Amino acid sequence: MSYKDAHGRRLKLQAALQATARGLPRLWLGAGGALVAAAVVWALPLVMAEGLDVGGWSAGVATTLTLVAVGALARLSISATPRDARALGLGPLGFQFRGPELRLVGAALLCLIFLSMNVALLGLVVLAIFGVAELDVAAIQTRNWAAVGPAWKLAILAAVGIGALLIPLLLAVRLSLFVPATLGRRQMVSLNSMGIAYGSFWQILGGLIVTSAPFVGVAVLTTAISPGHPAGDIVRIAALFALQLPLMLGFLGAAYRQLEYWSPEQPRP
Repeated sequence: MSYKDAHGRRLKLQAALQATARGLPRLWLGAGGALVAAAVVWALPLVMAEGLDVGGWSAGVATTLTLVAVGALARLSISATPRDARALGLGPLGFQFRGPELRLVGAALLCLIFLSMNVALLGLVVLAIFGVAELDVAAIQTRNWAAVGPAWKLAILAAVGIGALLIPLLLAVRLSLFVPATLGRRQMVSLNSMGIAYGSFWQILGGLIVTSAPFVGVAVLTTAISPGHPAGDIVRIAALFALQLPLMLGFLGAAYRQLEYWSPEQPRP
């Protein structure tokens, strides 16, 4: 499929979610070792006896293992079979650290820089607009909202503030396919991932919300039952690696397989 045909593609959300559910056992089996290892190392400082400082080295090891697990899940999520995932470099039990992992780091940094620049620019624009609005600062401090300024001016400022929040969300969702795209195209893909997601913002956002719901439920429940207790943190770490990462990357991989319009065997778009 050519690049111009990409604009006619739309993500079929129900099919992507069904593929995510079907593929979840394969992701657990293929990347189980890396997922368990990353979860254990992240939880290690919470169960170690007082006086034993493992924070410095364990954070680095845990971050590396998380990257390894993400690489394994991404390979599995974009592959039809375990053999295809191994052809992309999947290691035993999800342990591998190769060029694709380094490309994932580079792509993530580029996406983060892009988002940071946009957030900073939006922040400056919002501050400038609020600065020229000439609102009553004393009324804001006393929370006397009726005296802050004219209603039409407050409505405009509220719209500006909401827009400043929605634009980064739009960009983040459009960039969310950079992980499977980097593995699928076998090159670093950052801003180009927005072209793959073109026209499917609401479907991708809906899928991310659905696949995040189990982890959010566990996090809310454990926070309510044992706020500030290490046991709650351990449960949340386990849920992150057992549920959130496999579900989210499984969905993003399924979405990528629907929306991708180019392969490494074709000329570059």
